[in-house]
Order: sequence, then structure tokens, then C-alpha cells
Amino acid sequence: MDVSQPTVLTAADSLALRYGADAAPAAGPWNDHLSLLLSHRSVRGYRPDALPVGTLETLIAAAQSAATSSNLQTWSVIAVTDPDKKAALSVVAANQKHIKECPLFLVWVADISRNQRLGAQENVTLETMPYQETFLVAAIDAALAAQNATVAAESLGLSCVYIGALRNNPQEVARIVGLPSGAMGVFGMCVGYASTAGATEVKPRLPQDVIVHHNTYDTTGEQAHRAAYDALLSGFSTRNDMAVDTWTKRVIGRMGKIAAMAGRDKQVATLHAMGFELK
Repeated sequence: MDVSQPTVLTAADSLALRYGADAAPAAGPWNDHLSLLLSHRSVRGYRPDALPVGTLETLIAAAQSAATSSNLQTWSVIAVTDPDKKAALSVVAANQKHIKECPLFLVWVADISRNQRLGAQENVTLETMPYQETFLVAAIDAALAAQNATVAAESLGLSCVYIGALRNNPQEVARIVGLPSGAMGVFGMCVGYASTAGATEVKPRLPQDVIVHHNTYDTTGEQAHRAAYDALLSGFSTRNDMAVDTWTKRVIGRMGKIAAMAGRDKQVATLHAMGFELK
């Protein structure tokens, strides 16, 4: 199968798509790689087409080229292609159908178990293992690796979407894919070719004036910027047949009630049970 190539846009067009024409920053240095990065979108509909031979190995090589704290490499990934396992993981993730549709589903794992085994094999006590910093490093390592893999996939004409809802029930995810103690699936990722239904336009982000602070944190103008962004995101939702919503309502809906965490409010106890002590 021929690998489709991503569309390369000019700096002005890419920035306008990402921020809206009225909030786009001035174009600076530019190349095709930056065009690819700004074209990212989450895709929630996939064709059943198989990936080219060697695709997984290429994505993992890209993932392993990401930074890793002190070269500890405290992450792993489970490549899931078995339909039954994908269906079971979909149930954990609130029945998101694209997990079953995509030809490759990756479970990205914060994994200190490998280094725990190293310590045991070398008869050395690794005193930092029980600390929260160790889990945090593992989760960050997994996220950096996954983002490299995403960029690599998109450069090959593939599409992706992150699945944070695996954290609804990490212990069930561990059972499905056979994780040892000291390993937690922190998120999943669908990889495949976007279906017609799955293709959407680039989702606008908050203007840079809200995100970037020069020398000191400054909230001047934040509410006005938020109001403009609410209008921009509402238009995006309408054009893409999504529930019409603003960013303000989205944040309140997602963070205003514990119920919206879908079980993730119990995560500290879950991590303890899975071998992360978090001192």
C-alpha cells in the first residue's frame, strides 16, 4: 500500500488554522516539519487497512529517540492488534469505538518494573523506587516517547488519537495486557488511516498571549482572550458536527465535578496497589 503524504502548508496558513486568523502570531522561521506539527489533529474514525510492514518498528525507533530522564528509560509500550483485547480496552475507555477500529492500538506504560528487576538481579536496593518522583519521571518518559511516535506516524500519512480513559481502570488494563507490578498504562493511542468520518479540521488552541509569559506570569487580558477563544471553538464544533460548546464550558464540565473523573479520583490508591508507593 502506498503511504499517503501529509499536506504541507505555508506558515501563515498553518498558524491561521491553529489559532484562527484573528489570533495567529506573526510567522517566523518555517519548514515542512513545522507544517506537519501544526497540522496535528485527533482522529476518532479509522479504516481497517493494515499498516505497512515495519511501521511499528519505525514508530518505536522514533519513540526511543525522545529524551529520557538520566537515560533510565522507565517506559514500555504494548502493541495491541488482537481484536478481543482491543474490544476489552475499549470497554475500559467508555466504549470508544475507534479503539476497536484502528489496526494498531498502543498502550503506553509508565514502567519502573524493569529497573526493579535490574536491582533485584544485581542484588542492589534502589532506594528511590518508592518515591513519587520516580513515577512522575516514568509517566513523563512515556509521554515524550509517545509524542515522538505520533509525529512519526503523522509524517507517514497515518493518524492518531490519545486515549486517556485507560486510566478509568488501570488495573483492568494491566490484566488485559499482562502488566507486572510497577507498570501502569498511563494512556493509549490509536494508530491508523483516518476514515472519511474520522477526518476533521485542525482544532484551534488558546492564543499564545494566554500561554506565553515573558519573564513573569501575567494574566492581563486573559478573560478577553478566553471569550474570543470560546467563540472560535464554538464555530469549530458547529462545522465539525460536534456538540456546540465553548472552552469555558468544557473546562467546567470536565473539572467541576468529581464524577467527571470516571473513577480516576481513586488513582493514588490504585497506584499503590500496582506497585507505586508514591512517598
